[in-house]
Amino acid sequence: MKLLLTSGGVINPSIHEALVDMLDKPIAESTALCIPTAMYGHPWVGPGIDAWEFISGKSDNPMVELGWKSVGVLELTALPSIDQERWVPLVREIDVLLVSGGDALYLNHWMRKSGLADLLPSLRAVYVGMSAGSMVMAPSIGDFFVGWTPPTGGDEALGLVDFALFPHLDHEMLPGNTLAAAENWAAGMPGPAYAIDDQTAIKVVDGDVEVISEGHWKHFAL
Repeated sequence: MKLLLTSGGVINPSIHEALVDMLDKPIAESTALCIPTAMYGHPWVGPGIDAWEFISGKSDNPMVELGWKSVGVLELTALPSIDQERWVPLVREIDVLLVSGGDALYLNHWMRKSGLADLLPSLRAVYVGMSAGSMVMAPSIGDFFVGWTPPTGGDEALGLVDFALFPHLDHEMLPGNTLAAAENWAAGMPGPAYAIDDQTAIKVVDGDVEVISEGHWKHFAL
């Protein structure tokens, strides 16, 4: 499984280069599906204009607008009402999944309910997450980030990587996302964790982890 877990999207040349390397072919020859679902669970970004901007490639967080051969939309909340034969083959054939930010637990809920979570480990596609789209891969997200509350409670996520993520470190629009806050958050997490700013991403290929950064980040080991 190939994961590119970003805080702010494919926002600088280093992250862009990492993505192309993971694709093994040019972006212009690669097909993509974008997943806006996480946005609907977060009061700041959805529903409405921000979801449209992400899907249409007009956001400030480059993902959809990178020059793909084609881009489609995979809306997870719709999938339980559609026969799997209509969407699973499409997901298996695609080159990249572009997963927006928003609310990580809302995204986790719909990834599981839709059946996409079960497919992810076997897909050949590169998974590119932004913010919540990256956090959802962790075993849990921590109380600091709990917004939308799942029916079962808790802060558990997919657990497809063994570390947690604190995105948007020291972001000017998020004054609470300081290094001190990240350290307090990490102290309460059950496993290793990373705090990353928007100029940083974490590349995971078959379990091997590499930090890609033109900014700043911190690793919190056990």
